[in-house]
Order: sequence, then structure tokens, then C-alpha cells
Amino acid sequence: MPRLRWPDLRNARDLGGIPTTDGGWIRERALIRTDNHGRLDAAGLDAVRAYGVARVIDLRWEWEAAKYPSPLAGDERYRLVPACFDPTGDEEIPPDSYRLMADASRDRLAAALTAIAEAPPGGVVLHCHAGRDRTGMVVALALHAAGVAVESIEADYALTEGSPPDMIVNTFAHLTSRYGGVTEYLVGCGLTPGNLAAIRDRLTEVAVR
Repeated sequence: MPRLRWPDLRNARDLGGIPTTDGGWIRERALIRTDNHGRLDAAGLDAVRAYGVARVIDLRWEWEAAKYPSPLAGDERYRLVPACFDPTGDEEIPPDSYRLMADASRDRLAAALTAIAEAPPGGVVLHCHAGRDRTGMVVALALHAAGVAVESIEADYALTEGSPPDMIVNTFAHLTSRYGGVTEYLVGCGLTPGNLAAIRDRLTEVAVR
């Protein structure tokens, strides 16, 4: 999972190389996670474009994107797909899992995953503000759809500063307890079997036997 030198991002990495449970792995340059792109300089923008990126999915809220517009907002690759509801401040946000996001933002999370499934051929970049919570949740669900074990998903999540792996463990436990499993949760959110297959196909490689 190489960290990327896209000046001047602080939390950019390619998820290529993460193993899947069937003996394959996540394809390099297929799924990239980053922090927000406000610090990208000219060299960084060139690096993104040169990396084979076909879609940039901005998971921030609408007001964030309006106040701090992405330097890629005018690019045909860019899509704004807010990953979760905008908290009012009255919610008791759990400190140990993303269960509130999972329960309250099912349609938005489904839209973000659908955007991955329907992206044109090439790499997909996911980002929010710090590249931790919203990005971490969408990446975790996408990796699950691609056939990655929870242990590998939590290991990737923990590479971001301030991201204890128990957040993913507890979130997936909640999805299993309340919805019957992570896949069942995704289907209940509105993802089709075709969407799930498209995510797996675009993100994974299998060993040649």
C-alpha cells in the first residue's frame, strides 16, 4: 500500500496490494484514498492526472465543497458525492464506531459506492477533509465488496493517523448485529448485485494458476 507523493497531500495512498480472501489482491492504481485536495499544488495536480485517475469522488458535504472548492472541481473526472448526513450537533456521535453514519446515511453511502461501481475505466480517488472518517468508511465498505477480510481492512484504516482499528471492527460488528452482515447492509442500502460485482471486478486481480 504505497504512500503517494502528491504535493502537498498528507494522507494519500494507493490501496493496491491488499489481499483478498480468494487469493487475489487489490489492483494497484485502482483505488486511492487521500485527504482533501485544497493543498494540491501544480505538481500534485499533474501527479493525479498522470496516475491514470478516471474519477475523483469528493465525499465532503455540499457546504464544505462550496466554501473550500476542490482544484479539480472543474475537471470532468470530479464528482461531489457527500458520504453522510450533515450533523446538526444534537447527535450523540459514537467515539468507537461509525454506526451512526451507517444507520443515518444509508442512501448517501450507497451513492458513494455506486459512484465507484459506475466510474469509467481507470483509478478512483476517494477523499473527504482529512481522509479519515468518511473516506475510511467508504473505503472499508468498498474493500469488503471486493472480498477483503476485515483484518486487512482494519489494518489499512489504521495507517491513517488517529484511526484506531477498533472503529472498523466495531462498525462491522454493528452491521452484522443489526443488518445480518456487511453485504446484507449494502444490499439493504440499495446496491445491486451488479454494483457489488462491478466494484469487485474493477478493484481486484487474481493470481494466474
